[in-house]
Amino acid sequence: MSEETKNTDVQEVEAPKAAPAASPQQENPEQFLKDFNWHNYEEGIDPIADSKLEEFEKLVAENFVDTLNDEVVDGTVINITDRDAIIDINAKSEGVISLNEFRYNPDLKVGDKVEVLIDVREDATGQLILSHRKARVIKAWDRVNNAHDTGEIVNGFVKCRTKGGMIVDVFGIEAFLPGSQIDVKPIRDYDAYVGKTMEFKVVKINHEFKNVVVSHKALIEADIEEQKKEIIGQLEKGQVLEGTVKNVTSYGVFVDLGGVDGLIHITDLSWSRINHPNEIVELDQKLNVVILDFDEAKTRIQLGLKQLKPHPWEALDKEVKVGDKVKGKVVVIADYGAFIEVEEGVEGLIHVSEMSWSTHLRSAQDFVKVGDEVEAVILTLDREERKMSLGIKQLTPDPWTDITTKYPVGSKHNGIVRNFTNFGVFVELEEGIDGLIYISDLSWTKKIKHPSDFTNVGDKLDVIVLELDVEGRKLSLGHKQTEENPWDKYETEFGLGTKHTATIAEIVDKGATIDFNEDIVAFVPSRHLEKEDGSKLKKGDEAEFQIIEFSKEFKRVVASHTAMFKEEEAKIVKQAAKKAASSANEKTTLGDIDALADLKAKMEKGGK
Repeated sequence: MSEETKNTDVQEVEAPKAAPAASPQQENPEQFLKDFNWHNYEEGIDPIADSKLEEFEKLVAENFVDTLNDEVVDGTVINITDRDAIIDINAKSEGVISLNEFRYNPDLKVGDKVEVLIDVREDATGQLILSHRKARVIKAWDRVNNAHDTGEIVNGFVKCRTKGGMIVDVFGIEAFLPGSQIDVKPIRDYDAYVGKTMEFKVVKINHEFKNVVVSHKALIEADIEEQKKEIIGQLEKGQVLEGTVKNVTSYGVFVDLGGVDGLIHITDLSWSRINHPNEIVELDQKLNVVILDFDEAKTRIQLGLKQLKPHPWEALDKEVKVGDKVKGKVVVIADYGAFIEVEEGVEGLIHVSEMSWSTHLRSAQDFVKVGDEVEAVILTLDREERKMSLGIKQLTPDPWTDITTKYPVGSKHNGIVRNFTNFGVFVELEEGIDGLIYISDLSWTKKIKHPSDFTNVGDKLDVIVLELDVEGRKLSLGHKQTEENPWDKYETEFGLGTKHTATIAEIVDKGATIDFNEDIVAFVPSRHLEKEDGSKLKKGDEAEFQIIEFSKEFKRVVASHTAMFKEEEAKIVKQAAKKAASSANEKTTLGDIDALADLKAKMEKGGK
């Protein structure tokens, strides 16, 4: 082979070495990769040198997406069919996404950039299945987490109402907006916010349950606090401002003073007593208020409404004086009395003791109720202390005025039992006239431990006026005096030495009791229960008894059975002694001696 030929061969061999410098894959690698015939390469039709293959793999690594990573990548819409969107993500093949995932974007067109996640790397036809929805969710959570960490303000679309708040779409994630976080003022119309796009701050994320909480209120609170400090710094006590009723509660009214709220306590709404603030004001009402006090540190403002009017006591007629009759409405009732509003903001107290002439104090509710219109007499009036006391009973004559005429000592009346004490019963003869029956004046015969054993509250009793103390306004009454004292009769019937037949009722300590009648229960000492044969009477035994003690004052009767036969023995002894004395000068016969001996033995036997 000639040198010329060798050189030619060399040139032919060396020529390809310089070609890569200007090869298409180097000038336009993306186009080269797209045009590369994978099928021929895999079938071995187009063999590739190792060096070319390494270069090709390098280009693939630099330009193609790794479909094995679950990363969100950007893709370009290259075609739209009736059902799908074809997306180029720079992979070996295009991907497919159902148009259902783009329903939120009906204007999707070729050339749009979209975020996608590889859902299936290759289907049966070797096509990539992509997901735009999953990509949006992943990206949305990244954005939400970032907004929460950095405090970034995000835009959200209020979709609908829900229990306790609203549902807001933030980056495609449904977040919860509590009702208390919509605004700094209470929201009365939630529906007004539905369909609006607003700014929010992500305030809480629950990663376990994938919950997000946002707040619109948080964005304006900082500005409001600064605004509050600025406004409060310009306030002065006594200053009158215009405000709008923002909220009404049971204890007061919150008023918006133009960026800062103040509270009118219920007691500062009206000089009159009110049950609820809504009796005076209503929501969104504009009104003038006066600054009573404020705390710059706590940004609290205390307001007053009634202070804009003169105090009613200052407007009270100067001619009103003690003794005048006034009319008013019952506004408050307590156990000790009732408050009557005689003019707006001017009240007087009717103590329960001034409601009736009766000395038995009862609850004020027994006489009046809230809302009643009553007439009363002014008893005391202190304009400086702004106090007034009233009376109702003064409208009727004092029943004690002619007490001696109506209830003289010894007169008989019928009254109602009103109350008990341990020592007696209070009986009302008429409204304001009460008398006391001591327990000892209830019954001639019964031993009463407590008045409730004899009568009940509300019962009617006949009474006799025993004593009358006009100055002390006291009546002493008696009930037993309405009947004759049966002990006057019993003093004769059961006098000393009288004999009666009765039955042993009970065996008691140191003796027994017998019932002669419903009033007289006699006591028989143990030694007086002995019978003539030496045995003793038992419960239920009937026998004769002799009265050996009778006390009308203490209602005490003592009887004896033993005295019945002891008395016979005493008579025999007395007769024998008399007979012995009359025949002192006569010789005592043997029969007389025998008779006395028998009597002595009999008496000794009875003594035993």
